[in-house]
Amino acid sequence: MTHSGVKAAPECAFVFGQVKHAMTDTALQREQSVRLANISARLDASARYVLLLPAVIIVLVLAVFPLLVSLYLSFASLKFVRGGFEVSFVGVRNYAKLLSGSEQRTFLGKPGTIPILGWALLAVFVGVMIYLLYQYFRSKRFSIFGFIMRLVSIVLASALAWLMLATLSSEGLPGSLVVTLIFVFGGVALQYVLGLGLALLLIQNLPAKRFFRVVFLLPMMITPVGIGFLFKMMTDALKGPFSPLLLALGLGNVSFLGQGDTARIAVLIGDVWQWTPFMFIILLAALEGVSREIIEAAQVDGANRWQMFRSIVFPEVIPVSTTLILIRMIEAYKIIDLPNILTGGGPGTATTTMTLQAYNNWRSLDLGGSAAVAYLLLVVVTFSALVFVNFIRRRLLEFA
Repeated sequence: MTHSGVKAAPECAFVFGQVKHAMTDTALQREQSVRLANISARLDASARYVLLLPAVIIVLVLAVFPLLVSLYLSFASLKFVRGGFEVSFVGVRNYAKLLSGSEQRTFLGKPGTIPILGWALLAVFVGVMIYLLYQYFRSKRFSIFGFIMRLVSIVLASALAWLMLATLSSEGLPGSLVVTLIFVFGGVALQYVLGLGLALLLIQNLPAKRFFRVVFLLPMMITPVGIGFLFKMMTDALKGPFSPLLLALGLGNVSFLGQGDTARIAVLIGDVWQWTPFMFIILLAALEGVSREIIEAAQVDGANRWQMFRSIVFPEVIPVSTTLILIRMIEAYKIIDLPNILTGGGPGTATTTMTLQAYNNWRSLDLGGSAAVAYLLLVVVTFSALVFVNFIRRRLLEFA
């Protein structure tokens, strides 16, 4: 037995060594796996940064950096000198020049006497705004911050309404701010109504409706410069295609682009003609998505076309319509090609938009004034978009 025990001891030691060696190998493998996992995680994290870095650099160089530079230029004066340029900080002088200085007439316009009807419209507008503020004050969504922001919005909206009524009166002269608002709100409203009407027309079972779908999209395929020259030719009472008709009506000597009101109407018609197809094609897709079963059930119940449109069709397209109007409204603030080509911003400054004014300042090397106009335009666009989203869009979606 002693001999067997002595013989078994080396075997046990050998087995124990093998087990210990195996456990050591397993621990090393686990440690190596952990290291590989950590390395892989670090590589994945680095890969994200490596893949995102080019896009971030491009955004910084093409968007953020010019934005910051233009913001600084709006508070500075840049002059080109021999061998380079000089930049001097002037504070809010560029903005003061637009709001109360030498360019106030071009930017804000010349207020005139508001007629009684204008004051009545302004009173109704302010009353509606105050009523909406009172409703918000009594609602469950009330907050101090929201109330203050709505109060500021009412004050600014009322000031803009007064400015439009005063400068568009018989004695007033509108500036680029009012002209831009006319083109934006008037143009977008007409484009939406016409686009919705054309879309409602083409969802009917009409002959050759596919042909008209293509025809209605043609204006959107023409460049704004081409549309400007097209309408400039059409409004020519002496050489234009409508000159025989105008001569027969006794309007052969009338210069439609030489008067402020008719020039703005000409630019507005050209803008509506160009962008109505954009409204049309998207509203057509929204209308084609309306459930036919609901419409057929309403027809069986005896509903007429107006009742079906009011209660079924229009609520279905409101979500698309609100987004469409918001996108088009933001884009409409950039209008420059059509008034620049068609009227040159004239007569005087009757059709000069804020974007065109910024371009004219830039062309005259007033880069600080151009940047100031651009940032005031940014404020107006942001204010309009916030008012639309927080007031109008929310109420329309509740109605839907």
